[in-house]
Amino acid sequence: MTVPEQSTGVFRHGRVGRAKEGIIRLLWFACAIFSVAVILFILAFLLIDGFPIFVQAGFLEILTGTVWNPTGTPPLYGILPLIAGTLLVMAGAMAMAVPLGIGSAIYIAELAPARVKAIAKPAIELLAGIPSVVYGFFGLIVLTDWIRVTFGVPSGESWLAGSLLLGIMSLPTIISVSEDAITSVPREFREGSLALGATRWQTISRVVVPSAVSGITAAVILGMGRAIGETMAVLMVTGNAAIIPDPLWNVLSPVRTLTGTLGIEMGEVAIGSAHYHALFGVAVVLLVITLLVNLAATFILARIRQQNAPNVLSCRTEGALPKERSSLSSRLEPLRPYVLIAIVALLGLPIAGVPGYFGVALMGYCLWRLKARVTPKIAQKVAFTLLLASTLAVIAILAIILSDIIINGLPGLTWEFLTEPPRNLGRAGGIFPALVGTLYLVAGAIAIALPLGIGAAIYLTEYTREGRLTRTIRTGTDLLNGTPSIVFGLFGFAFLVLSLGFGVSLIAGQVTLALMVLPTIIRTTEESLKNVPLALREGSFALGATRWQTISRVVIPPAIPGIITGAILSIGRAAGETAPILFTAAVFSQRFLPSSLFEPVMALPYHLYILATNVPGADTNKYATALVLLILVVLIYSVAILIRTKSQKN
Repeated sequence: MTVPEQSTGVFRHGRVGRAKEGIIRLLWFACAIFSVAVILFILAFLLIDGFPIFVQAGFLEILTGTVWNPTGTPPLYGILPLIAGTLLVMAGAMAMAVPLGIGSAIYIAELAPARVKAIAKPAIELLAGIPSVVYGFFGLIVLTDWIRVTFGVPSGESWLAGSLLLGIMSLPTIISVSEDAITSVPREFREGSLALGATRWQTISRVVVPSAVSGITAAVILGMGRAIGETMAVLMVTGNAAIIPDPLWNVLSPVRTLTGTLGIEMGEVAIGSAHYHALFGVAVVLLVITLLVNLAATFILARIRQQNAPNVLSCRTEGALPKERSSLSSRLEPLRPYVLIAIVALLGLPIAGVPGYFGVALMGYCLWRLKARVTPKIAQKVAFTLLLASTLAVIAILAIILSDIIINGLPGLTWEFLTEPPRNLGRAGGIFPALVGTLYLVAGAIAIALPLGIGAAIYLTEYTREGRLTRTIRTGTDLLNGTPSIVFGLFGFAFLVLSLGFGVSLIAGQVTLALMVLPTIIRTTEESLKNVPLALREGSFALGATRWQTISRVVIPPAIPGIITGAILSIGRAAGETAPILFTAAVFSQRFLPSSLFEPVMALPYHLYILATNVPGADTNKYATALVLLILVVLIYSVAILIRTKSQKN
């Protein structure tokens, strides 16, 4: 939108005014380009520190080596077991999260009554607000013990534990994005299918879901990125053995992931050693994998936006009806039952080995053959029951996690616990320095990220048209958003702590957390500004206002609820993260609050991690700390949901 500035009107313009407008535009452009510069800088910094190990040990030897022992004689840097562990845990997580997530999304979007949807959707979104260290704590205390007892193994810390936990953590992403994609399918598609005599389930399965398949695919890819980039939860429950399971489908075997390796070893490595550079090489591989996954998701989401353009209905209405299939879909149709049977059978392979594989495959084949004898009404009842069951299962998972932490944490939640420093390695005393330290970290991160994020969003929305530059900036923002939190921590450690000489300090943690939450603020602010009607801008320009006067006095005020929502979501994420402050800011025990920005600080997530993994006999304080952190983050997310709901009604 280009509107010529007027020389007369309510506001006065002149040479000084035009210079001011130019400076403001340049300032917002700098904010927008910052996210692209950060992702390039992180990648370049990791490559510089990781390059020596690739030269020393050989790129192919590192990628294909089967032994990771950087402290041995001779040292071995094979990361194939780490890559295998990462991919296996992710695959297991997706095997659980994809059917549950898509089933829940379909139920919420298509079947749930308004009251149920108003409860189910926020409840599922609260899953995203639970900090990863709380998930890890629950997995370490409850899930691994259940696996140990159920399967009769010495330890429940295994590939299965990691997959189950990451599957739960991936559910909110898959459900939210899939539900948005399903809801965006035009109503005319449904009405046309029903008018042709299709049942409601036939309409959903053959019209709505195929039309939303791109968005569902993007949801699955984003869920994969969430699983690949997770650090603390997998570090606490997978056993951290750098081996490839033997046999490969042995889900009870311990594994180690790329992120877990960084979290375990970076804090103890000698700076500048071959081991140090090897860990940066691991970070490079991890970052490349996550960037590829997020680029795929960005590409698919871009295709969705194109398909949802205004001309989509006239172009694709017929193509969405059941009898109108593309030539590719027609050719793939005969293979569908065998693909489904293979997928279902693979779920039986880890659980019962080869017999389970063939047993589930045979059962799937029999069910598929019986499908022809099932009437559409019976098929619809069965399908709707399964969709409801998947949604109830997700809510039950949330209820189990919350009830365990609340029931066991409430007895230790006293006034003394909240106001005293820790004693006896955290077994006694309280969490006051950790609580205040968390608030310090969050306040500093938001103070840095909020103006940068709002400025970038203003530039993208108000000063540019859609083009190569805006696409580049948005892609950089998306890639920054998908970067694993441990990579931010590694970058903060190498650049802020070591290169800039900040040391392990409050300011290093604040800057690291600010870089991590910056993309969330940019995207939420951008969406809020886009929702302001164009007529308000045109009316302001018609009265003689400059562009910045229009933005500051007309556009930003109605967008404030969305901007506040983005800020609150960022506060919640920053308060619950452990990996970014693992090497940059946090210490376990400190009786007094920091007196300057260059002193280390206690933080609730790191305190809980150390209590859970290194301090026996502190069960009461473990649960109480987890409960305080959970209450803090859930309250923050609840406020964001309430603001969003109120703004939507307005």
